[in-house]
Amino acid sequence: MDIIEMTRELGRALQTDDRYIAYMLAKQVNDEDKELQEQIDSFEKMRYDLSMELTKENKDTDKVKELDENIKSTYNKIMSNKNMIVFTAAQKSLEALVGNMQQIITMSANGEDPATCEPSSGCTGSCATCGGCH
Repeated sequence: MDIIEMTRELGRALQTDDRYIAYMLAKQVNDEDKELQEQIDSFEKMRYDLSMELTKENKDTDKVKELDENIKSTYNKIMSNKNMIVFTAAQKSLEALVGNMQQIITMSANGEDPATCEPSSGCTGSCATCGGCH
């Protein structure tokens, strides 16, 4: 088996991990939550409207302020939705797993022993052993 096929095997193993399954289930619940999706759509539209207003030469400062307040309020509603709370936690858990996997691969590529190298759980300030910023 070549290294690419082994990587595919790793990908298949990842997809059987409880953290991946929890993430996918939470994503599906979010996708099916009509109220949440409407809030997300509204949030995106307001962000677009704010961006357009900010590009105007003669900005309407009252409109900018109102859009900014509405964006913050809608964001808070989205993030306090019970389905979004579960999704965010599942997403962070999956990202941590994938980050650890990436760190082990990177450390191995840098010559460390794959059987004993330990990924760090926080930013060390060194990009050499990092799986990427989250």
